[in-house]
Amino acid sequence: MSHHDIRHIETTEAVHACFAVMQELRPHLVDKTDFAARMARMRQQNYALLAVWDNHQPVALAGYRLQENLIYGTFMYVDDLVVTAAHRSSGYGALLLDTLEHMAIEKGCAKLVLDTGIDNALAQRFYFRQGLLTGAIRFSKWLGAPVV
Repeated sequence: MSHHDIRHIETTEAVHACFAVMQELRPHLVDKTDFAARMARMRQQNYALLAVWDNHQPVALAGYRLQENLIYGTFMYVDDLVVTAAHRSSGYGALLLDTLEHMAIEKGCAKLVLDTGIDNALAQRFYFRQGLLTGAIRFSKWLGAPVV
């Protein structure tokens, strides 16, 4: 790894800087202003965005939130985990997951939870290597409104 730092994304300018990275994971996002507005709304729902910056550019992101339910108690849910194509296999994804794990432990979480597509074998292999195990199959149903 070259010179890097990890920090939470809190300003609109930093959110805009992260847009292209998030777009690699969420290609339906097409506008950085809309992205910033979504981020602001999601922050109201305990969402936070952690970024790895390499040479002053964001190259990896982890969007997460602390939640509580009757299944896990208090847990950390990872909404988004992405490393730019140019920086994959750099260790940044593992670094983010390790950082999130330590944060979750400090916050008293019982689990770290994330979802990935059932057809995303590369991500699944990475998650298994990081010590995450499958524990459920998620069922969902589109209700007609497009993802925008």
